[in-house]
Amino acid sequence: MKITLGTLKDKGDDLVAFLEPRVGVKPALSGDSVEIDDDKVRKGVKPRDVKTYIKRFMFMNGVRTKYRVFVQGKELTVQEIELGEKEEEEKEKEKAAPKEEAAPEPEKEEPKEEKPKKAEKKPRGKKKAEPES
Repeated sequence: MKITLGTLKDKGDDLVAFLEPRVGVKPALSGDSVEIDDDKVRKGVKPRDVKTYIKRFMFMNGVRTKYRVFVQGKELTVQEIELGEKEEEEKEKEKAAPKEEAAPEPEKEEPKEEKPKKAEKKPRGKKKAEPES
């Protein structure tokens, strides 16, 4: 199984350490790719599971929103998401704007109409004891 890291190669050592206990074998790091020997992988671990582990690793490192993971057979590719100019400007504005200004002002609440109350339950009558024969 091969994992191509692309621009995430600077976190390759951390990813190898993260994947080792999950797949059951130490992956080999070479350049911008990680190789996992399929014969030694723990039973039941599929490329789809490794994709989930990589996504969890990226989330823990705070880069999950910047990358996507693609699976093609036994090859996984980590690719950086390219944002358009407008999206980049919006992200910069969100980072620069204080949190207090970003929060919308609460609207005036209109008084709620009171709903009619449900009828109270009537007490049930007690069952009569069956006569003994």
